[in-house]
This record gives sequence, structure tokens and C-alpha cells, in this order.
Amino acid sequence: MQQHHRDMKQKRRNHSPEFKARVALEAIKGLKSVQQIAADNHLHPVQVTQWKTQMMESAAGVFARGREREREAAAGEEEKGRLERKVGQLAVEVDWLKKKCRELGIDP
Repeated sequence: MQQHHRDMKQKRRNHSPEFKARVALEAIKGLKSVQQIAADNHLHPVQVTQWKTQMMESAAGVFARGREREREAAAGEEEKGRLERKVGQLAVEVDWLKKKCRELGIDP
């Protein structure tokens, strides 16, 4: 009996993020009922509602990530400038040390 139950179980389907987004967006638009969208896509209505909720809850994050990337880019440029200044300073110091070594007769 246990074996028969396992055979009847359906294999879990993995849907692509693109598919989930399309279904969720269709549900958000509200042109069809959740039940109709579920039927059209061979899904359970609860799944459609979950994807719709996930998309609506994460929508603001799309814009927040854009601001975060801008902040990271600005911080990266600032760090790059700091490092370029440090490299320049070290190059000057190396040149000065080479000059002093030559003055003292030390082979650099």
C-alpha cells in the first residue's frame, strides 16, 4: 500500500523565475481571476496568490538595489582615488630612497 501511494505522488515541478514573474504580474494586473490564471497555467490558485504576494512585497527592493549599486559605485570610485594617491606617494618615496642610496654609494 505504501509503495502505491508513492507512485501516485506527482513529481515536484520547478518553475523558472521568468515563469513565476509572468504569472505573478498577470495576477497583479487583475484582468483574470486567480482561479483562471491558475487553470491556464496548470497551477493551484494558492501558488498564484503566493507568487503575486512575493512580487508585490519585493517590488520596492528593485528600486532600493539601484540606489545601493550607486552608493557602492561611489564608494568604489572613492577607494580607487585613495589607492591611486597612495601609489603616487609610494612611487615618490621609492624615487627618493633610490636617490639617497646613490648618494651614499649603496647599490639599490
